[in-house]
Amino acid sequence: MRDPLAGLPLSSIRVFEAAARLNSFTRAAEELGMTQAAVSWQIKALETRLGFSLFRRLPREVQPTEQGERLSRAATEAMTLLRRAFAEVTEADQGVLSITTLTTLATQWLAPRLGAFQVANPGLAVRLDTSPTIIDLARSSFDVALRSGDGDWPGVECAPLMPSVFTPLCSPALCERLGLKEPADLVDAPRVGDEKEWAAWFACAGVTTTTNPASRLRADIQGLEVAAAMGGQGVALGSPILFAREIEAGLLVRPFVQTVKLSKGYFIAWPEDRRRSPKIARFRDWLMAEAAADPDIAAEIALTPA
Repeated sequence: MRDPLAGLPLSSIRVFEAAARLNSFTRAAEELGMTQAAVSWQIKALETRLGFSLFRRLPREVQPTEQGERLSRAATEAMTLLRRAFAEVTEADQGVLSITTLTTLATQWLAPRLGAFQVANPGLAVRLDTSPTIIDLARSSFDVALRSGDGDWPGVECAPLMPSVFTPLCSPALCERLGLKEPADLVDAPRVGDEKEWAAWFACAGVTTTTNPASRLRADIQGLEVAAAMGGQGVALGSPILFAREIEAGLLVRPFVQTVKLSKGYFIAWPEDRRRSPKIARFRDWLMAEAAADPDIAAEIALTPA
């Protein structure tokens, strides 16, 4: 059986529903933001396609014909259901903020602050996902991403949050046992992490080394490597910003001030076609204010060459 709606544009049904409900092409045009001529043309095209008249044209109004009246009731019911469904979906979407972020950034910096954001935005729930891979925001359901990189990703806009700087971190006991006094002392020390990153740090610290002892541990997550260092397994490269609390509490020692930049920084990113989304704007503004007020970020920016 042929679908009677096949080929009928939804826009024409929407125009018909408004005109039948208001008994006026003019008022329908005002409601829909169209011209009266455009409404009249849409109705005429629909009548031609159906093969019968939908309205009786009177001097000051239009009235649905018997067939038009039957269709108008169904059209009004259908449009009401559609409006309700779209409103529910829109409200649900605006009620949940989905964030994808790096694990260590989430656990060490973002999560301890999210409570303040939720107190300030009680009608907005937060869904937090941690992933080491870069998710395509344009093709996913996530609203924002917190990423480390160069800040140049297709289809998104972004703003810088903090520098991506790394420095040696270790337990107080290991620092004392190794007698760390200068960066060169780390050449033969047990190390955790990627040796290429360590080579970059040595270069920034002005240390020339021909030895390259294998790392005891290498993980995809910065937090795991620093946790191993905290447990005395070696010296790890970690962010002095993200692990500022552990350094202040004496759980970790930062033997040297020298840092290495492994990327242009950490950024907040959002789809460019959703820059005006209220929930994205609220979170973006709040997060950037948090970063601007963080004294540890300010301290590292002051220490890091441009």
